[in-house]
Amino acid sequence: MPTAAQRLARARALESLVREIARDEILPRYLKSARNRKADGSFFTEADLESQRRFSEALPQLMPGPVLGEEMSAEEQARLWSEGRRGLWCIDPIDGTTNFANGIPFFAVSIAYLVDYEPRFGVVYNPIADESFYAAKGAGAFLNGSELPLRSGTLRLKDAVAGVDFKRISNHLGDELAVRPPYYSQRNFGSSALEWCFVAAGRLDVYLHGGQMLWDYAAGHLILQESGGEAMALDGGTLMAGPAVKRGVVAAASPALFNEWRTWLQAHS
Repeated sequence: MPTAAQRLARARALESLVREIARDEILPRYLKSARNRKADGSFFTEADLESQRRFSEALPQLMPGPVLGEEMSAEEQARLWSEGRRGLWCIDPIDGTTNFANGIPFFAVSIAYLVDYEPRFGVVYNPIADESFYAAKGAGAFLNGSELPLRSGTLRLKDAVAGVDFKRISNHLGDELAVRPPYYSQRNFGSSALEWCFVAAGRLDVYLHGGQMLWDYAAGHLILQESGGEAMALDGGTLMAGPAVKRGVVAAASPALFNEWRTWLQAHS
């Protein structure tokens, strides 16, 4: 069983690899890659495919296990998930592809290594800002080497800055949040992985998203946990339940704020 220090060393090795592939495959294609539409209606670019190819080749050399990526068929994702209990890489080569393709400098590489379907270490890297968030189970969370959170957030929901994606929540809950918001202000940036990390850093206080896939939160959830935050599925269930299910998520930078946020959502859903 690896120690926390060993897991942290692996997270830092992963960070170096992510920076390298982002430099070689993603940044040279920024502002140059056309969007292509997948069967499910979402977008991908050549940068998504080429960076996923590089990661699929390189990651098993860091730690053994199959590489489950967003840019794969649902059938292949399900097969790799079933084969990966003893070790599994979960990657989103570019989280925020629409931002990337449109020249909006807010997107990230998100990678986590799972054992028994729980993240053990992970990295979320924004190559434009050169911000690398990483964490290892039991060893803390960091941004470019500085321990998270970077600042102490609010203790009261009414003073919170919330990250909320209105597209995927119910009309009723969306109306309640729009008309009678329980927080001070709201933001939405278009990259789920980075939004998780912003909660971990204290840039956002609470978070709500109505539909995320495994690769959207596998690394970010661990980074938030290791920074002292708390999260769960919006319906109260577990987050780590495979790649086939889209989950609503609720999170906050502290347990006390999480309880107040979740209680409000339950009362207004």
